[in-house]
Amino acid sequence: MLKPPYYPIIYVRGYAGTQDAVEDTVSTPYMGFNLGSTKYRQTSAGKIAPYVFESPLIRLMKDHLYQDAFHDGQILPQGPVSPKSIWIFRYYDVVSKDLGTGERKEIEFHAEELRQFILHIRSATGQDSNKDFRVYLVAHSMGGLVCRCYLQNDKIRDLEGKPPGDWKKKGVDKLFTYATPHGGIEFRKGFGWLEGLRDFLAINNADNFGEKRMREILSLKRNLPLHSLNNRFPANRVFCLVGTNSQDYGIAKKAVGPNSDGLVQIKNAHVKKSARAYTFRSHSGAYGIVNSEGGYRNLERFLFGNTQVKVNLETLKIEIPGKKKDLSATYYIENCVSIRGLPIPVNKRTKDTFSASFRSSDALENKPSHLFTSFLLKSARLNKKRQSLGFSIHFRILPLYHQDNKFLPDRHYEGQVVFDDRLIIEVSKGGENPFKVRYGWGSNNFKATKTMEFNIDKNNLSTAVIQLNQNRPVNLTATIRFEVSVWN
Repeated sequence: MLKPPYYPIIYVRGYAGTQDAVEDTVSTPYMGFNLGSTKYRQTSAGKIAPYVFESPLIRLMKDHLYQDAFHDGQILPQGPVSPKSIWIFRYYDVVSKDLGTGERKEIEFHAEELRQFILHIRSATGQDSNKDFRVYLVAHSMGGLVCRCYLQNDKIRDLEGKPPGDWKKKGVDKLFTYATPHGGIEFRKGFGWLEGLRDFLAINNADNFGEKRMREILSLKRNLPLHSLNNRFPANRVFCLVGTNSQDYGIAKKAVGPNSDGLVQIKNAHVKKSARAYTFRSHSGAYGIVNSEGGYRNLERFLFGNTQVKVNLETLKIEIPGKKKDLSATYYIENCVSIRGLPIPVNKRTKDTFSASFRSSDALENKPSHLFTSFLLKSARLNKKRQSLGFSIHFRILPLYHQDNKFLPDRHYEGQVVFDDRLIIEVSKGGENPFKVRYGWGSNNFKATKTMEFNIDKNNLSTAVIQLNQNRPVNLTATIRFEVSVWN
């Protein structure tokens, strides 16, 4: 029986650049999603010990009791299969010389096959007559473009065989992407000619990542950015995990450069207005984004969590010290989000990884900035006596002063900050308001003692603001806006 929020999960893998990569891909049942990692951590006794992260696929089975859909060696089991199951969309089978024709197919072909795959899952799980049937799509890299093509291409019909219209008739409840090039794959200055060559030669469909081809795949006109869903699917039901480690991924990192995961630039790895998080992981490989525990924690909370928290920096005013002529500043706004009970952050945006929010002094006050969206999940493994969900946000603001647009060395100390504190948040059930939220600052002994005053709109969205004021080491004022809502 289908029991929300535990819908069938479909994994969609990324691009295989060569025929050998295709054959390696199809020779494995889970197409890489079962690969975890073993890394070193420091124990409470100070010792260095290996730590095993089994993989997101296995964790979903262990933590949320999902079942493997494979049965008796069948790639497409006919059923009965539990709706609480994990499926692998093996779209490269048809490209394999061993299992298929050995010929490359266009993304539109794979998107139509995805539609047929969802129909098969509906039937195999006994949900043919269920109007509320849904699946979750979890995709890596180009797999996210296959999913977007299914959701927003004008020629891909819904599950009833009708032209695109109501997004719910596509049968997809949420989309989670790892390192998908939603804005295409671009190269840094000096390597731009490679983009033209890639799109012209189109070897192994590599032009899929260029603007012209992407507009065809996603049915986007010139007036819309590539990372627009064009109102074909709600952006608030999409989560994009963005990698920030540009050093541990193949030769492509030389052409793409820093400010990327080694293949996809940070600015291109999310859908417009979607929820997103940043993690210090590369596009793929041993240090890849899919086999990261931080990625898994974001995934499970997005799929199954019960509370959504959006945090925006609405206004920020910083007084520049001194009275030098033409003195201005650039500010890097870092934030690191940790959830109580987890040993790793779920979002980390820092200057060192080129993922911090970036503001100039003349654009501080009137440019709201989305810091992050997080989802909270009540876990049976945590303290049952504690009825609140807790998380913290470590804010740091680092200045870089310049005069006449030139770096000012006599004002700079590397690592200096104008703000550095941790905001502690406790979310619990309220009375008339769906939520009661208390907060406090780490500089005040990590205690959440103040209560946020919320306003509730007609859509039951609870909104509150925190006014921040300080006069040392500089005069600084800021407004941080919180939007807390029921999820799932």
